[in-house]
Amino acid sequence: MHIWVDADACPSVIKEILFRAAQRTRTSVTLVANQFIRVPPSPLIKSLQVPAGFDVADDEIVKRVASGDLVITADIPLAAEVIEKGAQALSPRGELHTADNIRQRLNMCDFMDTMRASGVQTGGPPAMSQSDRQAFANHLDRLLASAG
Repeated sequence: MHIWVDADACPSVIKEILFRAAQRTRTSVTLVANQFIRVPPSPLIKSLQVPAGFDVADDEIVKRVASGDLVITADIPLAAEVIEKGAQALSPRGELHTADNIRQRLNMCDFMDTMRASGVQTGGPPAMSQSDRQAFANHLDRLLASAG
């Protein structure tokens, strides 16, 4: 298993959890972003900078991901694409996107986009909580244990 991270919007605390898990489980992690991302010195952890542009990082992840890989992203359309390729998708809040739930989440994403386009203020997601971080770490550990 290789872990791909949609790193432009990934919280730093989640990256730190991923760095520790990579070292502990000897799992390769690649952070993909439009900007330079500093990573700890490790042969297991890499940063891939892509050109700026809408969905450039997402497209790069989709191009490189393989069946059995794990993608860390809050981006529902990206999660849907990697699931189609046989990979798993986990949000930074610890929500596992699956073939069973991704269609519903895509529909909600489209609905919220329509609401925002019509001028409705929908607000953003709540701040990352300690329980979000714990849910992510626990789900990541389960996924890594089942892969190993």
